Amino acid sequence: MGNGLQSSNIKQNVTTDISKSAAIKFVVLLGIISLFADMTYEGARSVTGQFLAQLGASATIVGFVAGFGELLGYGLRIVSGYLVDKTARYWTITITGYLLNLIAVPLLALAGNWQIAALLIIMERVGKAIRNPARDAMLAHSGQQIGSGWAFGLNEFLDQFGAMLGPLIIAAVLYFKGDYRDGFALLLAPALIALSILLVARTLYPKPQNLEVNLNLKAKGMDKTFWLYLVAASFVAAGYADFALMAFHFAKKAVLSNSVIPLSYALAMGISGATALIFGKIFDRDGFSILIIVTLVSALFAPLVFWGGPLLVFVGVALWSIGLSAHESLMGAVIANMVSKDKRGSAYGVFNTGFGIAWFLGSWLMGILYDISITYLIVFSVATQIIAAILLCFVMRRLSK
Repeated sequence: MGNGLQSSNIKQNVTTDISKSAAIKFVVLLGIISLFADMTYEGARSVTGQFLAQLGASATIVGFVAGFGELLGYGLRIVSGYLVDKTARYWTITITGYLLNLIAVPLLALAGNWQIAALLIIMERVGKAIRNPARDAMLAHSGQQIGSGWAFGLNEFLDQFGAMLGPLIIAAVLYFKGDYRDGFALLLAPALIALSILLVARTLYPKPQNLEVNLNLKAKGMDKTFWLYLVAASFVAAGYADFALMAFHFAKKAVLSNSVIPLSYALAMGISGATALIFGKIFDRDGFSILIIVTLVSALFAPLVFWGGPLLVFVGVALWSIGLSAHESLMGAVIANMVSKDKRGSAYGVFNTGFGIAWFLGSWLMGILYDISITYLIVFSVATQIIAAILLCFVMRRLSK
């Protein structure tokens, strides 16, 4: 009987080791897909405003297209998340989303007018909305083996590395006298690489839910703690300035030159990716408190960015990117530990929808406040982050019970 029990324990340990190894490889594969995907669409997003203007679109149209695309990019996630939980077709939904997300970018090279370009820009955001809840749910499955913070942090690191490379590729094309269309066409290469690796991952891991060996027997859905967490995250989003507004300020006040502004964005993406790994490890070791600390520290970005000179602006952008890193990686990890596997698709969909709507409305309000008084914008931004940190303290208390 003793030998049987020992054999059973050895078998269980071997199975766990294999599952952990598979989970790590799966997270890396998803991260590489994110790297090439972000290289594609973030490269395009660094110049789509200028491209629309070149095609004859007004500032109002550019603002509407960007805002409406983001609204759909977040709002549709609630539908996609529901479908993930209802059908468990992770790969079908993910591949469909990536196809729309990535193919739209090189097609911009063929756009003959701003109307077609606008539709493609919106199509890219819709594709991201479709695939994100399914992708996050798959990451959550693997995160139960290797740590949710590490899984989401590693993905965010590779994701942001691609987001840094994409704008640099476009900048190089423009530096060597190419035009926007040349840049969009060149981005077909990383798009095809991402889609190819996606198909490989689909073949190697047809049922990613099996990576989560410790199943939750009791389904835990979106309870009061989840909704309080969403409210806290919405305050974060509402007061977190979009880089487009920051870049507008840099150019208008001549704080940074036009050639340096996209480089500051690339730097922000690099810092965001690097810190995601660190925060992921700290989250798995120390828990929820790191999210509160980062929220308070990153709240200082607004006065530095909107009141500072060139040196302080770069410090502010660094703090902004650190906060962005925490919000985009750790918040996903928190939900993975808060909601059971059969409810996560819906949870990610609802959470991202609420977060996106708050970001859109907050960005709109901050644009209005900027025209009235930069001081009002800064007060609003800092106040919302402090409120968010207080609410996150209540969330942490509820989770510790």
